Amino acid sequence: MTTHKSHKDDQYSLRKILSIWAAVAIPMPLMAFWIAPAVAAKTTFNPLVMIWLFMIAGMIWQFILSAWLLYRELDTFTWAAICERIWLKKPSHPQTGKTRYAYFWWLIPAFAFYAVIEMTPVVDIIGRLILIPLPMLERLPDLDLADLMSEEFVGQWWLMVVAVVSCIFNYFLGEELLFRGILLPKMQGVFGKWDWVANSALFALYHLHRPVQMLGFIVGGLAWSLPSRHFRSIWFAVILHALEAIPLLVGVFAVVSGLAFR
Repeated sequence: MTTHKSHKDDQYSLRKILSIWAAVAIPMPLMAFWIAPAVAAKTTFNPLVMIWLFMIAGMIWQFILSAWLLYRELDTFTWAAICERIWLKKPSHPQTGKTRYAYFWWLIPAFAFYAVIEMTPVVDIIGRLILIPLPMLERLPDLDLADLMSEEFVGQWWLMVVAVVSCIFNYFLGEELLFRGILLPKMQGVFGKWDWVANSALFALYHLHRPVQMLGFIVGGLAWSLPSRHFRSIWFAVILHALEAIPLLVGVFAVVSGLAFR
């Protein structure tokens, strides 16, 4: 008889949670601060573009790891089983289990909280607290894609393809699939009712390649992890996180089209 597994099976151990976190977090600063700059130095690529490409590679690795974990966990490797496991479904009431699209109204206060934290100086103020015990982190380069606003990229339309691929793996198939789809449903066994807080912390601390922003991300990320956990739907995190794609895509288009310099 075939045994069917689901998200209701045994929760992850702390060791497994941290192992998965380390598998995706540790490669990022290695690629951002050492490997990508070294490769760029031997090519004609813009160093920041090279770092961006390596960061995308890191997020693709998150997708591969997520797919492998799902394959190992689910005996019935079907789309329905995957959706149930990663909460890729309509929001459901935490007590009754009744699903309703109306619960998506909670995206409004969630976004408001996120905006107050991460679209204001608050995220930088909180983030820079890490410099009190670790002042040497300020010497690391600031990986800001806004620095790509240069006329050398006018007409480089392949950057739009890079931006789209980056968004797909950043906001859905990479970071969100792993942290909110794979980890969050399996963290309650270790962290209990505070699993959504622990999930936000893990996601923030995964940004080792952006250390001065990590502490701020812990607070801002609560806007994604809480509703996703409460309504057992990854869509809250995916939608809220994907809003960041709008300025990115618009900005890259403005640069490569030359509109940014007119």
